[in-house]
Amino acid sequence: MRKILIVGAGQSGLQLALGLQSQGFEVTLMSNRTADEIRSGRVMSTQCMFHTALQHERDLALNFWESQAPRIEGLGVSVAAPGSHAAPGGTQRAIDWVGKLDGHAQSVDQRLKMAGWMETFAQRGGQVVIHGAAVSDLDFFAQRYDLTLVSAGKGELVSMFGRDAARSPYDAPQRALAVAYVHGMGPRPEHPEFDAVRCNVVPGVGELFVMPTLTVTGRADILFWEGLPGGPVDVFQGVRDPQEHLALTLDLMKTFLPWEYERSADVELTDANGTLAGRYAPTVRKPIGRLPSGGLVLGVADVVVANDPITGQGANSAAKCAASYLTSIVEQGERPFDAEWMQATFDRYWQTAQHVTKWTNAMLAPPPEHVLNLFGAAGQLQPIADRFANGFDDPSDFEHFFFEPEKADAYVASFTG
Repeated sequence: MRKILIVGAGQSGLQLALGLQSQGFEVTLMSNRTADEIRSGRVMSTQCMFHTALQHERDLALNFWESQAPRIEGLGVSVAAPGSHAAPGGTQRAIDWVGKLDGHAQSVDQRLKMAGWMETFAQRGGQVVIHGAAVSDLDFFAQRYDLTLVSAGKGELVSMFGRDAARSPYDAPQRALAVAYVHGMGPRPEHPEFDAVRCNVVPGVGELFVMPTLTVTGRADILFWEGLPGGPVDVFQGVRDPQEHLALTLDLMKTFLPWEYERSADVELTDANGTLAGRYAPTVRKPIGRLPSGGLVLGVADVVVANDPITGQGANSAAKCAASYLTSIVEQGERPFDAEWMQATFDRYWQTAQHVTKWTNAMLAPPPEHVLNLFGAAGQLQPIADRFANGFDDPSDFEHFFFEPEKADAYVASFTG
């Protein structure tokens, strides 16, 4: 029985641990927090997962909350008219549409999911070590395992993995992030009959995402601001009081997105740990880390490919990475998990991840004219809206109609003649 150590108990680490466990591997999971500490801690992300990522969970029978979480059946985009928030009467929408998803999406608070998965892993005989690992700790532990995987996306361990400059065009954060989980959100005035994620774009200011979720206190909505650094939304640094965080969130909505503010008038935080703020530079790293003793470790998910959450791909990519790595590990059989295998395992995942990185980095830049034209056409032509929405599940499709003006124009012309 091959012995595997996984450091980090997030979407990728736990999904991979449970998957390997089901295949008969002896798996040790190292986490810096217990399941109870995770469940009672601060929210960690927004985690709207689309069909392919959800299917990876179903394949391992880990979709414990699927019947409870809201079924997200659409994805809407609104673009505020340039400069209109400065005018009397507030912001107007230049673009507004909702695309339908082929397969539903869902968001389950990671406090619920990671705590539940960790308890399941332990109940099935997996060893859980509660320890915040430094590189020196890992050097000691890794010698006892056939393979060590690092899926803890923050902290000292990430420094073992060198930045891949050719794949990382940004060296600084491109957005200031601020999340609030709330109860009491009113229904969307358009298509209230089904749940949808809303992406509201304020050119030159940032984006606000609104998404239904299942949290520790039941059904809720997530208000997620992505502000341009130094701009009017970049005001959450240093805010420690959750109520002040919520008040800032709502005040910015009132100023820039009155149509979302109108249905948020009566919201309250789901719990005292229902807010999160921060920023990080989107970075692709080399997948193999070398320990002081010479041993090798393999980076997982956002340790090696960390994208800005503007395209909502973090948890999706983590699930896809875990599924890809699981296949590669099982296929390796009794052969060694050497550097060549590690690089090939990452390269296999990169075939999927490269599309996410390209699309996400494009969305961080001001939209070029052909993309604005696409957004506008989606408001008139439902198939374009639907295709854009489903690109969140399969970002490789954007290669065919999104990046290049010629392809975008030809795609729109195929409807309009």
